[in-house]
Amino acid sequence: MDDAGRALSRTELIAVAWPQKAFVEPRTVDVHIGRLRRALKRALGRDVIRTVPKVGYAIDIA
Repeated sequence: MDDAGRALSRTELIAVAWPQKAFVEPRTVDVHIGRLRRALKRALGRDVIRTVPKVGYAIDIA
C-alpha cells in the first residue's frame, strides 16, 4: 500500500505473497487478484485494483 499506483508484475507479487520455496504459476496470481478485486469491490463499492497490460496490477486508492 505504500506504493499505491505502482504496477507490480506477477513475479513481484509471487515473491512477496507466497513462501520462497512454493511453486506458484503466474496464472495463480490472476485468480487471487480476481477474488481480491471482487471482495474489495463489495466492501468499498468500487474497483481499486487496476490491471496494467503487459506489466501486472496496481492499487488505486485515490
